[in-house]
Amino acid sequence: MFKIFPTRFALLKAFVGLFLLLSFVVRISFLFWNFSEFDKGFFTLGNTFIIGFLFDLATISFFTIPYLIYLFLIPKKWHGSLFDRFVTYFGFSLGVLILFFSFFGEFTFWDEFERRYNFIAVDYLIYTYEVVKNINESYPLPFLITGMLILVLTSIFVVYRLGYFKKVFISETCFKTKIYAAVPWFLIVVISSLFVTNKQADWTENRFNNELSKAGIYSFFAAFRNNELPYKEFYQTIPEKEAYAYVKSVYGDGLLKVKNKSVYRTITNSDSINKPIKPNVIFICIESLSGKFLGSFGAKSNITPTLDALANESVFFTNFYATGTRTVRGMEAITLSIPPTPGRSIVKRKNNQGLFTIGEVFRQQGYTRNFFYGGDGYFDNMNTYFGGDNFDIVDRGRGFLLDKKISASRKNIEDDEVTFENAWGVCDMDIYNKVLKEADKAYVTKKPFFDFVMTTSNHKPYTYPESKIDIPSGTGRHGAVKYTDYAIGEFLKKARNKPWFSNTVFVIMSDHCASSAGRWELDVQNYHIPALIYNLPSVKPQKVDKLASQIDMFPTLFSLLNWDYKSNLFGMDIMNMKPEDERAFIANYRKLGYFKDNQVMVLNEQANANFYDWNSLDNSLTKKTIDNAFLKKTISFYQVADDLYRNSGLTILKTDD
Repeated sequence: MFKIFPTRFALLKAFVGLFLLLSFVVRISFLFWNFSEFDKGFFTLGNTFIIGFLFDLATISFFTIPYLIYLFLIPKKWHGSLFDRFVTYFGFSLGVLILFFSFFGEFTFWDEFERRYNFIAVDYLIYTYEVVKNINESYPLPFLITGMLILVLTSIFVVYRLGYFKKVFISETCFKTKIYAAVPWFLIVVISSLFVTNKQADWTENRFNNELSKAGIYSFFAAFRNNELPYKEFYQTIPEKEAYAYVKSVYGDGLLKVKNKSVYRTITNSDSINKPIKPNVIFICIESLSGKFLGSFGAKSNITPTLDALANESVFFTNFYATGTRTVRGMEAITLSIPPTPGRSIVKRKNNQGLFTIGEVFRQQGYTRNFFYGGDGYFDNMNTYFGGDNFDIVDRGRGFLLDKKISASRKNIEDDEVTFENAWGVCDMDIYNKVLKEADKAYVTKKPFFDFVMTTSNHKPYTYPESKIDIPSGTGRHGAVKYTDYAIGEFLKKARNKPWFSNTVFVIMSDHCASSAGRWELDVQNYHIPALIYNLPSVKPQKVDKLASQIDMFPTLFSLLNWDYKSNLFGMDIMNMKPEDERAFIANYRKLGYFKDNQVMVLNEQANANFYDWNSLDNSLTKKTIDNAFLKKTISFYQVADDLYRNSGLTILKTDD
């Protein structure tokens, strides 16, 4: 008689059962974790768990294959031998440990991103030092490891007491019976490999239900295979000439002839009255600072007094959006000034050197260029990217050298310059003190400098020097935000006493929001960030309400400084934007959004598009009939941006004439 689990397969039955039970517990936990965000309709929630169960079954089927092969190879006469017992106990214990480790990891990943494993988890495998140290500082790791090991040993003990090991060792299951029992698992693996994709879990408009439908391990390996998404292979396209024609029409006259496809053009901002000025520029890119934290945007917690004061003393952009959900995505938008490309940020990809960045514009104007980071710039490929695009590096290196092809210099933040350090690097005040020190040196040379400063303190584990603010270190995000704000205030207080201050402009902007995951495909409000330009000569403080995004910040600054330059940047001058020009690009690694007039077009990697009205009062999206003209605009920008990257159109170019 056919049995799915004959006696020789008893441990397989226990392992499959344990996996399905643990996966169900994780799924239920996530449901209650963000209960208010889920669509809890009977059929929707029922489908969520049914689809989740099917993905769990697909996932565990891959785990069964190595053990099934072992069961085939070991003849019946060896059942229960010393070798068989050793392999069985070791293999089962290792498998159970992997299951618990994976599920424990899912909780920490959900806590940070409110998602199942994705390509971020794959990326983090490369940077084990920072990730492991961060987990150790953010969670009671000894307690968690002890708890996990207790659960592993308890599971093994329960399986032992239920007699599963004994059944396996005394089994008389013949080879033919093994074949019958194994066939279903091999079929599931074949079907899953050929016909099941992680995208199929995105079956509803509610992102949380979609994430709950997924299996974490399956999502991890799907991300491992698909962390790059060539636009033309996965997204809606239009004829290439049409896409380029539309994008070029946005920028009007001034386009230059080059051998490569591009939007290379001459920008003219000066005239007989408005002469170019060349102050030093210090750009502070703040880690994970959402607009909702600022009192200027209605927050009542009073944790950003410095930034709120600066909002009244600066050119302050009130309707400003991040393009993505990670630091490297923000860096891509800020430096390359292009719409986000699907998959990995260009910062982390190959062929990311020799590109036309804002650093090239500063070079044209005679500036030195420096990238400051409080951790090791090896993380997220930052040093290779900035060094390869002609920025000198100042970081807290641990010995990783720059690529030999990179001519940039590298300075270390020395031990005696550090007062506080955690997994991600030195505290913000330490990096600012280094910036002050290097600015003093640059002032002596009388050559203008541009500093790109990446902060780290507003990041889990949210630790910082004690007694600087009234919120204890390590107690949560609000404390980290308040310390971040305090450090900016202290930095500017010291800078005001420097001889170079009066001739220095400060640009302050967030890289992305604290949490960009939300209920919708793209949660618009969770891309809203603060951005300001402070200490601009001859420019009155003002609030600018025009809709814009990170790619527009530096083209706007260049305009305010009256610079004429050659540009390959997509960004526009916010100050001179016409109403019809206002828009923002918002995206994650798969969904590409174009936000304009409270409408959002979202492209996905299944070559589909969804069109929404956005309600700013409750941050909701209501699906509407596709506007074809709006769709073509969206496709044009994203298709051209990706095509330029893949065909050397973002490099430093020379004109034909």
